[in-house]
Amino acid sequence: MARTFAPTARRLGAGGKICPNEPLGHALGRSRGGWGSKIHLISDSHGLPLAVEITAGQAQECKHFDTVLDTIPPPRGVGWPRQRPGAMAGDKGYSYTHVRQWLRQKGIRAVTAQRKDQCRRHRGRPLKFCREEYRRRNVVERTAGWLKERRRIATRYEKLALRFRAMLHLAMIECYLQRFANTA
Repeated sequence: MARTFAPTARRLGAGGKICPNEPLGHALGRSRGGWGSKIHLISDSHGLPLAVEITAGQAQECKHFDTVLDTIPPPRGVGWPRQRPGAMAGDKGYSYTHVRQWLRQKGIRAVTAQRKDQCRRHRGRPLKFCREEYRRRNVVERTAGWLKERRRIATRYEKLALRFRAMLHLAMIECYLQRFANTA
């Protein structure tokens, strides 16, 4: 007899305690690569990670785009006012109309290649796409690769998604410390 697990409103953590911020299923799910989590990462043009979010492996990137961007805190204090980035590069998983509209509303240029099914259905003027800016997306890929070199992140030893996110934040702190220790 096969067992099915329905998501519940109560999210239990270690010891059976209720964790209100814990995602359903502990952000674990089936994907092409097998059973695991998907890491949504935003970094700047220098490879410094700015925000990270985890979801289940089968989750689409485009559905969590705005939640990841909303986790970047605005700078505080005196000095120059906050400036938005001029462009945001993403892979084809972020090539959806609502993502492009969100970026357009914020005044950010989308540097995302269209998927093949979108190219066939697209009518009117073709979308602007700069290959040179898209090639700089490899900075984000290298940052994700650097994070996954950490064994604890690559294998995900933590059961709870909150603790796994904390490990990702510790790895991000390590990245900042390494970068700024070498420049000082």
